[in-house]
Amino acid sequence: MSSKPEQKNQTTGSGPLQDLKVLDLATFIAAPYCATFLAEFGADVVKVELTGVGDPIRKFGTPTPCGDSLVWLSEGRNKRSIELDLRSDEGSETLKKLVAKADVVCENFQVGTLEKWGLGEEVLLDINPGLIIARVTAYGQTGPYNGRPGFGRIANAFSGISYLCGDPESAPASPGTATLSDYMSGMFAALGVMVALHHRGKTNAGQVIDVGLYESIFRILDELAPAYAFNGFVRQRMGPGTVNAVPHSHYPTSDGLWVAIACTNDKIFNRLALLMNRLDVCGEGEFGTIRKREKNRSKVDAFVTHWTSGLDRAEILGLCEAAEVPCGPIYSIDEIFEDPQYNARANIITLDDPRAGPISIPNVCPRLSKTPGQVNWLGRELGADTDQVIKDWLG
Repeated sequence: MSSKPEQKNQTTGSGPLQDLKVLDLATFIAAPYCATFLAEFGADVVKVELTGVGDPIRKFGTPTPCGDSLVWLSEGRNKRSIELDLRSDEGSETLKKLVAKADVVCENFQVGTLEKWGLGEEVLLDINPGLIIARVTAYGQTGPYNGRPGFGRIANAFSGISYLCGDPESAPASPGTATLSDYMSGMFAALGVMVALHHRGKTNAGQVIDVGLYESIFRILDELAPAYAFNGFVRQRMGPGTVNAVPHSHYPTSDGLWVAIACTNDKIFNRLALLMNRLDVCGEGEFGTIRKREKNRSKVDAFVTHWTSGLDRAEILGLCEAAEVPCGPIYSIDEIFEDPQYNARANIITLDDPRAGPISIPNVCPRLSKTPGQVNWLGRELGADTDQVIKDWLG
């Protein structure tokens, strides 16, 4: 259950990054999420949007009565909105004046677009040598594919993760959400910004952060690359299973639900075998080592499935917890809203937006003990802060 609606300050932020000025020139999710992260920890993030049009994500996904989508209201959190047409001389000159005051610029235009408008990284760094520019594109700023357009689904496909998703006999599946690479790339870009800020603190020098959407996903695919380079192993789709661990999958319960069980070593498998009263398969038994279980994956999954199918989900969770076997429910979003763990950690918060009413969103992550982040307001109306930003930044 989410927290009660809060009405927070609509124009100011506070936090460990409150002295940081950020220009978010980007659209959709990837680079904007980098700016969102900074905003959650107090940075003054100014969302620069095309006059009269705005970020296309305002119309992407579920609409609300105010005309902006739920995605915009959530991901536009803590940002002030101004309207500028960067293609015009007036808009370009105004942006340059803002850049002179900024610490960070986030952008994800197709490679060469800012340069075409006379706003390339060399121009911006000449205006402000301490500027940090986070650039997120489909394939990065260099390489033979740098000019190709792309969104999250394309990045997931190119990175190798889509090939691994789904059942072996089925088409490659989406890894849960097509925007996975967008959020991951935004997070890596934000990490790059923090490293660059640390460097600037010692040298006063700015720099450019270059992230390709596919790169953030490729980076997190554990031993996929080294295993291929080492022995030519090409990992295939395994449905809910995974390499190097058995049983490590999803299993049905008697009440029509599912649980995830993860036996990542022989010790944990022994605990599960004892719980199932299958002493014949653990220790010196038939499947007592990971190598034996990997060679007989289908048999192992079959007898685990037989055990889980005879119990309801609550019983399995209770038994596994008592036996110290990692096991968790496979949740749908309605179950997440009712879970006491989510509630205790306030993972979902509800803000009372003046335009859209109460809106529930994921809370800030990570959780810091001394300088926690916060959500002060949801996505603003297009251009709502143009005059105030110009006054605050440029006097």
